[in-house]
Amino acid sequence: MNAMLNTFQQGDHDVLPKADHDERARQEFTKSLKGFVQSGLLPGLGPVYAARAAKRFEREAGRAPADRHDIRKAMVADPYFQTYAATNRIAQERIWDTVIDTIERQLPEIEARAAALSAASRAPLEVHDDFPTPRYVTAIDIHCMPGGYAEPGGVAAGALYDRGVYLYAMGYMGPTNDDMGRSVANYIRRTMPDFKPTNILDMGCTVGHSTLPFKEAFPDAHVTGIDVAGPQLRYAHARAAGLGLEVGFLQRNAEATGFPDASFDLIVSHILLHETSGKAMPAIMRECHRLLKPGGVMIHADLPPFNLMDPFTQFILDNETWYNNEPFWGAMREVDQIALAQSVGFAEPRFDTAPMAIMEFAAAAESYSSDAAEALAEREFTAGEYAPGGGWEVLIGVKS
Repeated sequence: MNAMLNTFQQGDHDVLPKADHDERARQEFTKSLKGFVQSGLLPGLGPVYAARAAKRFEREAGRAPADRHDIRKAMVADPYFQTYAATNRIAQERIWDTVIDTIERQLPEIEARAAALSAASRAPLEVHDDFPTPRYVTAIDIHCMPGGYAEPGGVAAGALYDRGVYLYAMGYMGPTNDDMGRSVANYIRRTMPDFKPTNILDMGCTVGHSTLPFKEAFPDAHVTGIDVAGPQLRYAHARAAGLGLEVGFLQRNAEATGFPDASFDLIVSHILLHETSGKAMPAIMRECHRLLKPGGVMIHADLPPFNLMDPFTQFILDNETWYNNEPFWGAMREVDQIALAQSVGFAEPRFDTAPMAIMEFAAAAESYSSDAAEALAEREFTAGEYAPGGGWEVLIGVKS
């Protein structure tokens, strides 16, 4: 990685859609609009709630709001909240709209580059046209992405996801959109210095953003990413090859992967669990336990469960459930994940925080351009923003 690459510019690679001047201007405007929502509108929600909405709720209900559901009832009629929610949804939809034009204009070239890169790679790629994709993936367009993650086709859905996620994160995933995987890999090396996994599985890998840092951190390990979406995996395989890394990508369901028992030393996921369902999540936990060798480690990275947040923060984060096509977002955070991990056999599972790698990089200002380092150093991560608190909450389980 170029040490001087601006953190807020997406790093180029062979299959990334190449925007022309006008397309890039529209994309940058959308990213800036999303940033304005987070830094300009979001901070006003707390004062509006305290000064207006909570008092109105108490007058009408005869009691103070008790939980995030009451807070939503109090806020949903307030014009300030309506402005925030509507603008945030518009920004989300515009993210995809501004990228689709770029992809459609050059899709044959992207497909050709992807095919060539995959053909030259020695790492496995496994995709099945008749793969039974779970309904919780196909029933809605998750994150409002048109067609959804598993939209049939070559690599178009993967290309849309790659560029769209960078815009969604406003650059805070780093130049290669890999902050979650890099953060978890750093956390493992820092807190488990003697742990040297040789076989690593990334569940729900999409285009492999978070998968590749594990190959970089543990270069001698065999690293595999799985997902239910074939287009994401085709793109992931080509993307990894273009970045000079040999990582296998297989179309498998994390609920029942088909791998033999005790196949892996380390199983990770990055914002997978809230994309599944109430039935799928326990199955995924059981599958993790089955697949791990004795002493193997499971780490699921996401945002914190609701019991680690105050009700107003819960309300803010639950807006994803209501306004961003994330039906299991709130429900997943109500699950007692510690008890669930214990029930499938993990000994003393726990939560911890893996600091964002990008924030750690910012601490060493010479690693980035001065403008990027200054922007990161001054950023205050708050509820409702991408990665609130400047870290990822990780659920850790060890197979005894």
